Amino acid sequence: MAHKVDEHVGKRIRQRRWLIGMTQQKLAEMVGIKFQQIQKYETGANRVSASRLWDIGEAMGVNVGFFFEGLDGAQSGSAASRFISGDLLEDKDAMDLVRCYYAIPQNQRRRLFELARVLSDVA
Repeated sequence: MAHKVDEHVGKRIRQRRWLIGMTQQKLAEMVGIKFQQIQKYETGANRVSASRLWDIGEAMGVNVGFFFEGLDGAQSGSAASRFISGDLLEDKDAMDLVRCYYAIPQNQRRRLFELARVLSDVA
């Protein structure tokens, strides 16, 4: 049975990978392992060593602490992770929407945000 910390770290790896639009294969190549190992990390079936977690963080542009954010008692480093529920972060469509949002140029992104805010107030 997987430890809850291993499962949490695996979910955070998957969430970050989805957010930046990276495949398991690409991450595996960047880290120097097979994609099946990434699958096992993401499910919590295999524990990620400290050095491997460091490499994964480097490949995905986050520090090691990112993978522990949201864990019971762990301080959350970003505003998004403090306000977004775990269920939302596990929703692939929501993650795709966030990825698309960040692909929009900054000035247009602000306008889209304002539109979303107005629409959410109406609903």
